[in-house]
Amino acid sequence: MALATEEKKDIITEHRRGDSDTGSPEVQVSILTRRINDLTEHVRTHKHDYHSRRGLILMVGKRNRLLRYLAKTNRQRYLDLIGKLGLRK
Repeated sequence: MALATEEKKDIITEHRRGDSDTGSPEVQVSILTRRINDLTEHVRTHKHDYHSRRGLILMVGKRNRLLRYLAKTNRQRYLDLIGKLGLRK
């Protein structure tokens, strides 16, 4: 279920804040969002895969914590990110 290296690099280059940025909250949230979307499709297909469902719930919680941190520290970056990713409609 892990992202391919090229996909991850594309996501990082799209959402990074600087040339060497790989760990900012924006990058982390966008990578988690991609993994959550992929895993959601898997769980819809395999309804009894409870271990993957638990991993999905943990990822959603981590993304939520990162988004709360970003909203608390820099509101404009938070609003730009959720607009770009299509979260929190």
